[in-house]
Amino acid sequence: MISQELNDQITRIGKGTPAGHVLRRYWQPAALLDELAGPRPVAPVRLLGEDLVLFRDEQGKLGLIGRHCPHRGADLCYGRLEDNGLRCPFHGWHFDRTGQCVEMPGEPADSQMPAQIKAVSYPVIEKNGIIFAYLGPGDPPPFPDFDCFRAPDSHVFAFKGLWDCNWLQAMEVGIDPAHASFLHRFLQDEDPADGYGKQFRDKAADTDIPMTKVLRDYPRPEISVEETDFGLKLTALRHMENGMTHVRVTNQIFPQAICIPMSREMTITQWHVPVDDETCYWFSMFTSFDKPVDKAVMRAQRLKEHRLPDYAPLKNKSNGYGYSPEEQASQTYTGMGLDINVHDQWAVESMGRIQDRTQEHLGKTDVAIIRYRRMLRAAIKALAEGDDGALPMQGAQAAQIKGPLSNDAVTATADWRAASTQADRARRAACPWDATV
Repeated sequence: MISQELNDQITRIGKGTPAGHVLRRYWQPAALLDELAGPRPVAPVRLLGEDLVLFRDEQGKLGLIGRHCPHRGADLCYGRLEDNGLRCPFHGWHFDRTGQCVEMPGEPADSQMPAQIKAVSYPVIEKNGIIFAYLGPGDPPPFPDFDCFRAPDSHVFAFKGLWDCNWLQAMEVGIDPAHASFLHRFLQDEDPADGYGKQFRDKAADTDIPMTKVLRDYPRPEISVEETDFGLKLTALRHMENGMTHVRVTNQIFPQAICIPMSREMTITQWHVPVDDETCYWFSMFTSFDKPVDKAVMRAQRLKEHRLPDYAPLKNKSNGYGYSPEEQASQTYTGMGLDINVHDQWAVESMGRIQDRTQEHLGKTDVAIIRYRRMLRAAIKALAEGDDGALPMQGAQAAQIKGPLSNDAVTATADWRAASTQADRARRAACPWDATV
């Protein structure tokens, strides 16, 4: 249990809040590149409690500025995309991609007022299908040299989904290795070819053992956590029969991302991005270490589960997340279908929009959650004391951080450390793009 004051400190992200200060020191996913597809590349963005509008001008350059016109507050998402900027239809005020007002056609011709008016604006950059924004002070930090950024566009697929809860509880489900043995337990070991939950309906490592069986039969993982230059490295050991151990390595990338293995060929890097205090998006990059991804097929599969334009899931609280008592008795532990994203969604949304941590009781398997909260509190304290350099991945050295290692392996218990590293090296050695670390 923690106090209400501390819970507020680590969950609230609006301007001026302690956690909001931390998150604003990092690049944040703002939109999918797909959201600017079509003849009018303009999209609304609500990020860290701020209402913004994203657009691409005639030169192909991106702009992210305040959504409401500084004149009378009209919605610039309906602005006219012209002259390398957005023109407000209300009175014709025109803004470039930096937010600078460059014309007020209704004002006197000699007015000096345009030069004095500037909408809020933030730097943006596109990385393999996701447009990132920096909402903090000063120059943005460099991007780390992670696999999801280094891989060619042909080997990365990006998507997002809306969850009706606070960002922190969404992120914490990804650093909880024990939950997969229950929340994602499948009562059958078949491997549906098109299942979104394939990461737990594949074979474990390079064996013929179904991952579903490993999770089902060995529900008490031994979990260790170590601090890294990017956040936390989590190792979950499930000790099996005959002196063998299943090793699964996942990562927490500070401040609010995770990197986990999806299969022997693919990893998922996923950010949990606050829309505001009570809503968040998950943004995922699926990175292939084998053949190119089929983006059209993957997007079509996921759009079967989400609606446009807000990418809200079709299964949600209003329809019981598709819960079926018959399915729960014979197919899945949750009774909510084969999509593990729905399982996670139910878990984190059912806590309430902001989890009441004054009533929680953490166990030994929650070690990564405990360590992460300490790391977040340390970052909050460092910023309060003016020590920006104490935050992970803030200096020039951030660009040298590679990986991270994220995979699963089955090996002799005594050799599990070496086996996990060797499995990662083998995958990278066979990779068609330069995945060396």
